[in-house]
Amino acid sequence: MAKSGAAHAIITNAMTIDVEDYFHVQAFATTIDRSDWDSLPRRVVGNTHRILDLLEQAGVKGTLFTLGWVAERHPELVRRIVADGHELASHGYGHQRADEIGAAAFRADITRAKALLEDIGGVAVQGYRAPTFSIGPRTPWAYDILGQAGHAYSSSLYPVRHDLYGAHDAPRFPYRPGAGAVCELPMTTVEIFGHNLPVSGGGYFRLLPYALYRRGFARFGATTGAPGMFYTHPWEIDPDQPRVSNAPALSKFRHYLNLKHSAARMERLLRDFAWGRVDQVFAGAITQAIPAAS
Repeated sequence: MAKSGAAHAIITNAMTIDVEDYFHVQAFATTIDRSDWDSLPRRVVGNTHRILDLLEQAGVKGTLFTLGWVAERHPELVRRIVADGHELASHGYGHQRADEIGAAAFRADITRAKALLEDIGGVAVQGYRAPTFSIGPRTPWAYDILGQAGHAYSSSLYPVRHDLYGAHDAPRFPYRPGAGAVCELPMTTVEIFGHNLPVSGGGYFRLLPYALYRRGFARFGATTGAPGMFYTHPWEIDPDQPRVSNAPALSKFRHYLNLKHSAARMERLLRDFAWGRVDQVFAGAITQAIPAAS
């Protein structure tokens, strides 16, 4: 239960973790070859256990969007996620952008990941999050494929302007794209002077002073009365991870900024707001989301 004010103590927000390793990220996609992934030192197991420990200490259950590549190599991690009472969801198999690989490869990727996660975890996998929030205007086929694969919801769209992702004019609240069965749960933004500003976490959580970030996230709940969505990655609490020295300067800035402060900030965030699993926080929206306006 949140302890820092009634305005957001009554709203339970969704706590989400994208379970991937440091070398999977889009920032290093042009620097680290996919064929080298298996030869690189892995940090995802220890870092994910550390996050799970933080959640356990705070009494928080969340949703872990887990990469099939990780699950296949570390099934014990998937089993702990389920055993601890968290929601197991899919981050796809190979961390490939939906808007780059096309419909056929997207179908193969999400189908492989879902089957793998369900086999290891022994639970149904309802949720999906596209790598790098890569579902949007360029992928009108994605939601039909997700529905055919058995997913009930996606959390893959960020209604902001960004050079790597985003659709700034997309809906800010849960909706059902087209006539399909899949509900989209957009990442959280606050609207200021007609512009959507991101407050869902990730790099912005590390970039902004904690008090300013907290104020933005609280403002969303106070002004809309709706639950928000927070996300982070296991590598974001790991200041000792290997450095990719030959990556572009902007990529290195985005990836390494304030890693040493992330764990402490996350502990504060877990105390300052109320948190839950996506499938529970957004249960009503998932089953009753309205169609997007035509």
